[in-house]
Amino acid sequence: MNKLCELGILIIEDHTLTRFGLKTALESMDQVKLILEAEDGETGIELAKEHNPDVVLMDLGLPGINGIEATKSIKKFDNKIKIIVLTSHNNEDEVWAALGAGANAYCLKDIEPDRLIHVIESVYDGAAWFDPAIAETILKTLSNGKSAKVMDESCPEESEEKIQLTDREMDVLRLIVDGYSNAEISEKLCVSIHTAKAHVCNILQKLSVDDRTQAAIKALKDGIV
Repeated sequence: MNKLCELGILIIEDHTLTRFGLKTALESMDQVKLILEAEDGETGIELAKEHNPDVVLMDLGLPGINGIEATKSIKKFDNKIKIIVLTSHNNEDEVWAALGAGANAYCLKDIEPDRLIHVIESVYDGAAWFDPAIAETILKTLSNGKSAKVMDESCPEESEEKIQLTDREMDVLRLIVDGYSNAEISEKLCVSIHTAKAHVCNILQKLSVDDRTQAAIKALKDGIV
């Protein structure tokens, strides 16, 4: 990803040791230009407004304004900011609440530093990413038909018309669900990055969603892929 050198990252985490560990991992990335830190949701929101970071690493169990509300607030004033939720446990209600708030990725805190860096790169490139254990929770919940509430909150109202995607758009949608970035889709399908982006834009429009995370959830919920 050629724009990684321009990345600004905000860490919102109340545990000092965890925050230090995240910062240390990020400092190994020569391409990161700015690392900001906040130990509570209110401070994190203010830093996001002031510095407009590219990516936010968000803890959920924050004092005062929790991670879910902080995610909603940041997404409300700038939906382009990518938010990666980091949590210590795989809680179904928290997963859906975070997705409904607009989180772009959901990771467990025991993630390896190299994997976290990959997630940051992928999410910045436009991909949605979920820890494998969390993805299993999502699929299980969707298969049990329990996700109507979060889908109502996180995705626009669905049309009664059957969604018509081309074969190529279906290929792209499957890759979106698998967490591929635009660059990875381009390489996988042997098309230009411009063509990959055009397919993604068409898919979002046809699914009546705002971003790739919503597209992935809707594709799974409605059995499109």
